[in-house]
This record gives sequence, structure tokens and C-alpha cells, in this order.
Amino acid sequence: MVRITEELIRKKAEHHERLISTLEEHIGNWCRDLKILLLQSNLIGRLENLHKLKRLEYLNCAVNNIERIENLEGCESLKKLDLTLNFIGQVTSVESLKGNINLRELLLIGNPCVDYPNYRDYVIATLPQLESLDSVEVTPSERLQACRELVANRANMVQCQANQAIERDEQRIRVADQQRALAQHCASIEDEEERIKAFWQAKSEHCPEIRTEIARQHRLGRERHEPKSKETVPKRPRHLFAPCGRPYNLNQAKLRFNFQDEPDHYLLHLEIYRHLDTSLIDVDVEPFYARVTVKKKIFQIAYNDEVKPGETLVQRSQATGHLVVTLRKLMVNEVLLSAKKSQSQSPSDKVEPVARDTGEIELRGVVDIKNICPPPDLPDLI
Repeated sequence: MVRITEELIRKKAEHHERLISTLEEHIGNWCRDLKILLLQSNLIGRLENLHKLKRLEYLNCAVNNIERIENLEGCESLKKLDLTLNFIGQVTSVESLKGNINLRELLLIGNPCVDYPNYRDYVIATLPQLESLDSVEVTPSERLQACRELVANRANMVQCQANQAIERDEQRIRVADQQRALAQHCASIEDEEERIKAFWQAKSEHCPEIRTEIARQHRLGRERHEPKSKETVPKRPRHLFAPCGRPYNLNQAKLRFNFQDEPDHYLLHLEIYRHLDTSLIDVDVEPFYARVTVKKKIFQIAYNDEVKPGETLVQRSQATGHLVVTLRKLMVNEVLLSAKKSQSQSPSDKVEPVARDTGEIELRGVVDIKNICPPPDLPDLI
């Protein structure tokens, strides 16, 4: 039996894209602002766990296995209740809706109770707030006549539902025996197609148990026809560097970007999601490449000219969320000056350059972008 749970309501909450927690008000993980809830065709056996939906106006529980109306007193704003094609035989359970003063429309078509004599008169007299029952408008004269005969009609309803309850108990026993016999018969058939055919050709009664079994067989049929999932091949690990040590260009997060080569600097404009927290972004600037990690996905770009990691400027727009990285180039005169200084040093003071073709990359120049302010003239590229 399917139960009405938070996950079921999250899946069926219309107009809210499953985002219950983002509604204006909520109690724990449930919400008060939900107005429309569609739960039809879910094999629900009992109305429950709906008392927190204080502003619910329309509840559709058609084509389920509900046998009585209950636990809707907390839905104070309920205007329309659809219980079409269920198994409600205890018609006096509509009395639980007396406190739902905003209820205007009730649908019980296809339930056993609608076949009881004077069923309509009893319901409209019991629920004076109704304006429509089973898609038929309730007239003032009809309600007045029904109220006069309420006592007699209620006694008749009690007797009818008692008889139906006895029949229902007998049906449960009879259907259980039929299902056992059918299961044994199908188990004796070796061919799968013949076994499936035998199930669908067997006679059955209209009851919650049969509806549940039919749904189970449909699910098994879908699973049989769905292609079997192939064995998952482990993904090949991504390499950040070539065997010679040259950095690759990567964009795992598939972010839009703009990279400009200016005379004295590089300008990287990375369109990061506006609402992404800055703590989930890490920037690593090296002399020949820059790496931005966004939620553990790497964006890496290499450049031809060497830059000065210590003079890198990292900024993020508070309006768009975009990231702007300014990379200062190491100019020619600075290179010459550095060479002269190295020549003036004694041989023992010289520093051997680190070979970049070993594949061993030392991470330096990590720029912390926490608490950064957007530049005053940062362009908005959205």
C-alpha cells in the first residue's frame, strides 16, 4: 500500500518543481503555501499526513484504494476534494468533513457508496457548505428537502455500509484465494509469454487488491522491456598535464568564458553561476597556467607568456557572480634584469631552474578570493 509521505507530496506538488522548502512558509520539511496537490493513480490506501497543509485548496486523490474519508480536518482552506474511482463504502465518513467550512465541491463518482439509496440527499444534508456534489449543483430546495429526511437517510446509510463491509470482508478472503491459485497456475507454466498471457486473461474482481496486483504486473512488464543497463565502465581519469609537463586546457564545468591577451596582462572573464557561494571557488595561478576549481570541477587555461602569480588580481561581481582574473605578464625588461642579477651571483649562489618536463608540478600562488569586492568598473557580460 502506498503511503502519503513527504517525498510523494514533493513529487506531486504542482507548480513548485519539487522545491517544497523554498515556499514562503513551511513547518519542518512540509509547507503551508501549497494550494494544489495531485495524488491521483498512486494506489494510496489511506488519507493521512495532510494536516500540515493549512492552505491547500484542491486535493485530487482519484483512482486510488481509499476506503474511507479521514484525516482532512487540518486542511482548513480545502475547497475541492476529488475522490473519484476509489472504494469508499463507509459513506458516514463524510461527516469528518463538517469542519472543512470552505469545502465547496466533492466528487465521489465511482465509489460503492454512490449506489446507496438516498446517498446524495444524505451527503448534501450532512455537509451544508457544499455547492456541488459529483459535478451536479446543489439547489436550495434540494438541500432543504434533504435536511428534513437526514435522520432517516443516515439510518439507511449505516445499514447499507454495514452490508457493504460484510461483503468487503468476504471479498478479501475470496480474492486472496483466487490470487494464490492464479500464482500457482502461472508458476507451473514454463514459457514466460504464456505465463503473462495467463495472468491477463484470468477473471478478476474490482477491488484494491486486484488494482495493486495489476499495477505490479505493469511495473514488471516495463522492467522486462527496458534494455538492461550495460556495465558501467570507469571513466578515464583526466590529466591536467601532458607527459612533457605542458598544462592542458580544460573546462569540466562547461562555463562560458572570455580570455583576452593584452600587451602587459591577460584578462580571464569566467561566467560563474550568480548564486554560487564564493567558498566553493578556488583559484590557483601559476606562471604558465591558471586553474579555477568550481564545485570540484576544474577550469584550466594555459598561456604563452609567463605571468607573475604574486601580482594576480582576482575579483567577483556581486551583481552577476562572474569571476575576473587579471594576470600580470612578466615583461622583457624584467627578464633581462633578472638575468643580469643571476650572472652577477657567484656560481654557488645560482639557483638551478626547475625542469617542467618531469610532470611534477609544484602548486604555488594560490589566490584566496574570499571576501573580495567587485571592481567598480567591472562590465556585466550577461
